[in-house]
Amino acid sequence: MSGHPDVLPWLRAADPSTAYLAARDLEDHDDPVLRSAIADSGVGAALLGYRRSDGHWGSGFALPQWTSTHDTVLELAGLGLDPGDPRATSSVRMVLEAPRCADGGLRVSPTAHRSDVCINGMALTYCSRFGAQTPLLAGLIDAILAERMADGGFNCRSTRSGATHSSVHSTTSVIEGFTAYLSAGHPYRADEVAGARAEAIEFLLVHRLFRSHRTGQVIRPEFTRLHHPARWRFDVLRGLDAVTAAGVVADERLSDGLDVLRRRRRADGRWAGARGYPGATHVEYPASREPNPWITVIALRILRRVGVD
Repeated sequence: MSGHPDVLPWLRAADPSTAYLAARDLEDHDDPVLRSAIADSGVGAALLGYRRSDGHWGSGFALPQWTSTHDTVLELAGLGLDPGDPRATSSVRMVLEAPRCADGGLRVSPTAHRSDVCINGMALTYCSRFGAQTPLLAGLIDAILAERMADGGFNCRSTRSGATHSSVHSTTSVIEGFTAYLSAGHPYRADEVAGARAEAIEFLLVHRLFRSHRTGQVIRPEFTRLHHPARWRFDVLRGLDAVTAAGVVADERLSDGLDVLRRRRRADGRWAGARGYPGATHVEYPASREPNPWITVIALRILRRVGVD
């Protein structure tokens, strides 16, 4: 599937996480031995090494940006860390058992009165991945579903500045969270979650992922560049991964994004990333314009899902 015979060996050697993801997503081999190695060396082990004795990273749940508990556990989920890893599962439980906002969502700060739908969507992703039980997720589901907008998507600014049009950032975060929740088999409001996910995907497709629905122009040039980790920000790689992971693989409106992905493929079959988002991080990934194994494995699994090379 890689198209270049040396790409898969390169992914296997780059980091335990890319070795596992390549086996799982490109070769249909969910290898527990490869998965367990993520916690022992490479990027996954480095992130786990920053975990404090109280179960948090950074300064607590959501601060500082990129090195907080929220951001780090999300990053670990994306790397494919074993869903039963006791450090991840206990930190997730601690997050979910902390005092909530009145809407049932997570409290970003002690003074927050309303939760943030983008934070809730991302948290739903990693909490579902790391084995959270349905009763602890019910409040997140209630809070997210209550934030559906008329256009089918979501926007964290709707409760802060009165935004009336959905955001591709927030909508993608929620799609990912809904997919993780449904994949884990949680029954609570599952039919409503599936319906809301379909509407959110339609919002992205109306925009052909990254274009204005009014003019057809690219919303932001940064949306057509590739990043890892994407964190809360949207780009075409993240959008394609979220939509195709939800099972939408044959819609013609994916074609613009797929064209961008194919154009950004290097002659050696690898993909490079754009400059990372500003802010301190726990670990460094390959610099911009250098071959990036995480971006490469994500791009290849997208192309595999849609049946193109």
